[in-house]
Amino acid sequence: MQYAPNKKGKFRNSIGEEGKRLSPQERNTFVNEEVPEKAILVSVCPNGQTIKRTEEYLDELEFLLRTAGGVTVYKVIQKLERPDTRTYVGSGKLDEIKEYKNALAADIIVVDDELSPAQLRNLEKEMECRILDRTTLILDIFARHARTSTARTQVELAQLQYMLPRLTRMWTHLERQRGGIGMRGPGETQIETDRRLIKEKISALKLQLAKLDTQKTLQRKNRESLVRVALVGYTNVGKSTILNLLAKSDVLAENKLFATLDTTVRKVVIGNLPFLLTDTVGFIRKLPTQLVESFKSTLDEVSEADLLIHVVDISHPDHQSQIDAVNKTLADIHADDKPVIMVYNKIDCLNESMLECLSADAEKTQTIKQSNNQAFIHISAAKKQNIDALRNLLYEEVSRIHAVRYPYNNFLY
Repeated sequence: MQYAPNKKGKFRNSIGEEGKRLSPQERNTFVNEEVPEKAILVSVCPNGQTIKRTEEYLDELEFLLRTAGGVTVYKVIQKLERPDTRTYVGSGKLDEIKEYKNALAADIIVVDDELSPAQLRNLEKEMECRILDRTTLILDIFARHARTSTARTQVELAQLQYMLPRLTRMWTHLERQRGGIGMRGPGETQIETDRRLIKEKISALKLQLAKLDTQKTLQRKNRESLVRVALVGYTNVGKSTILNLLAKSDVLAENKLFATLDTTVRKVVIGNLPFLLTDTVGFIRKLPTQLVESFKSTLDEVSEADLLIHVVDISHPDHQSQIDAVNKTLADIHADDKPVIMVYNKIDCLNESMLECLSADAEKTQTIKQSNNQAFIHISAAKKQNIDALRNLLYEEVSRIHAVRYPYNNFLY
């Protein structure tokens, strides 16, 4: 029997709500959008961190939740020396969250940190609802946006690596033991079976990714005749939009976090100088370790690039923290020693006073450029402002690298 979703996003059979038999086309379509889950966001403000900074982090968590299809109904911040090892927040705040959860009919609690298995288990027992941490939410978004087989494999590996130590809370049958003829006695507990199966699946995925990584390595070797430039930056800063402008391509560019997961390489020609431009996955604060490990082959595009274009959303109130998060990730993958062009994007989103401050800081920024050997430029990719200046700056930097690496080809340019 075929099913179609009802008004709440659930499935119904081939008989409609009015008793009318549905056509095959009607059965395979949604009657209405699925109702978004309501969530309460929770964060701890530790010593050394301001409440304002914690609020900014919660705003980012809210954006993550919205990207995943949820809606925020309340936010909770608790000032603690450090997160509680048992329930993340204190007992008093725990009761307060539970009251809000019941009053607002919230479906889930989302925590702005990665929780330990014990914290997850204790919170679910106390709250009597699903508990998601920051890592789970990011993995869910990655799973939604993965399109190619490589991206899906990388996300699945990260999910299984995250799931493995948390099996005790994820299944209800784990206390059971397998029995049967020839298997009397304790046997193998279900949790041991599940853990073994997941480990086998992880091993298989790693082998699959190793083969894909070999293919990617061969592809990169075939591109060694051209200078390679990689777009890096925080998620949702406009990297894909800049790629589309420079390469005249049609890569997906949306106002969503992690809209782009798959590495895209395009050949760009500025003047008479060709080079390769790569769009990479966006970084984020507290990027899960599992994702960094599983996306190694994708991040290798950054590690092996000759020049990085670090795109920054200058309209973001905490863009310096985003720059620091990107620099930390670049250091983690040993790509922090490469020449960089700092591209401050979204100047069209600045008000007049902010633009005046930007102009006033130009001389200071030039000093920073000279001391750090970093080129910089301010643009608006959405409004196509200052794009020609970006092309000229990119031409200068790429031609300088080309002259050093391929001196025998200089006569061509």
